[in-house]
Amino acid sequence: MPSIAVFNMNKQQVGEVQLPDAVFGTEVKEYLIHQALRIQLANRRAGTVAVKNRAAVSGGGKKPFKQKGTGNARQGCSRAPQYPGGGVAFGPQPKTYNLSMNKKARAAALCSLLSFQYKNESITVLDKLDFDKISTKDFAGFMKRFELEKSLIITDNPSNNLYLSARNVPHVKVLKVGGLNVHDMLKYKNIIFTQEAVQTVEGALQK
Repeated sequence: MPSIAVFNMNKQQVGEVQLPDAVFGTEVKEYLIHQALRIQLANRRAGTVAVKNRAAVSGGGKKPFKQKGTGNARQGCSRAPQYPGGGVAFGPQPKTYNLSMNKKARAAALCSLLSFQYKNESITVLDKLDFDKISTKDFAGFMKRFELEKSLIITDNPSNNLYLSARNVPHVKVLKVGGLNVHDMLKYKNIIFTQEAVQTVEGALQK
């Protein structure tokens, strides 16, 4: 079972914690990570873009000119795509882009990515992460002390002080452990876990 050092907010090591082998010690399956990311990004798409085709454009009910004798090509409606103000031919219509992934495959993708991050030493564990007051300055000082940039913070139950202190710091995001997702873990270079979150992450991934 892999283990990792636990630090306090002053960057002093205060112990070690055993990481769940089923989460941080699994085989890295890149194809599952790719599939989970593709599905997550696809499900974000609204699919609401639409244009008017010739049936939806108003007007043009009358035949523009008679069928024969004018020397022009036959026309049946002035709202056809070749006319100014006419409908769009083969334009986009509302659709759904939603894809699905079963729970076990999604959990395996998250475990693969967490195992990859652990092997690359991109995970930091803190005994706790909280502030006495809302202070962006204090939070920025904490990040500078650990020399971390582009960090995803995973806690079991983020306090209001932590969330509001981190809100205005660029390239930082605070998530509950149940909100772990592939996109955010790939987007941020480092992952900061609280010790409580490490102990509950295995159960959270099974939900």
